[in-house]
Amino acid sequence: MENTKTTQKSHPFETIVSEQGTGKYTLDISSGGHKLVADEPVSMGGDDMGPSPYDLLLSALGSCTVITLRMYANMKKMALDNVIVSLTHKKVHMEDCETCDGGEGMVDTFNRTIKFEGNLSDSDKKKLLKIADKCPVHRTLSGQVQIKTQLEQ
Repeated sequence: MENTKTTQKSHPFETIVSEQGTGKYTLDISSGGHKLVADEPVSMGGDDMGPSPYDLLLSALGSCTVITLRMYANMKKMALDNVIVSLTHKKVHMEDCETCDGGEGMVDTFNRTIKFEGNLSDSDKKKLLKIADKCPVHRTLSGQVQIKTQLEQ
């Protein structure tokens, strides 16, 4: 099937997501001049041609975490050779959430495991773990978020 969608160029600070024109879930993403593909897994009716939206969200959190840690380690001249972040996401019932304030419904739970490679003291590792929580994406996900939607005229 020929792709009849119009190609849109994104602004350097804008991300554009569009369907590929197949009537399925495979999406083209243009962000700051970079091209990505997102899709749903086959089990959800997609073709698994790229990461799912939640996988992309985990990628954003993981990459922001690593970059923040690298910046801090470089600034403090720490002997950090490598950082590896593993992430998972799941939705749990509010009543099953050990750290939630109560309520009903589901809560999104992100599990992040960080591995440091290098000649670091226990004190260095402890400080780096605190810094990980200061990454901008972590702060966005942990804070109050507002999404404004409008129809293009």
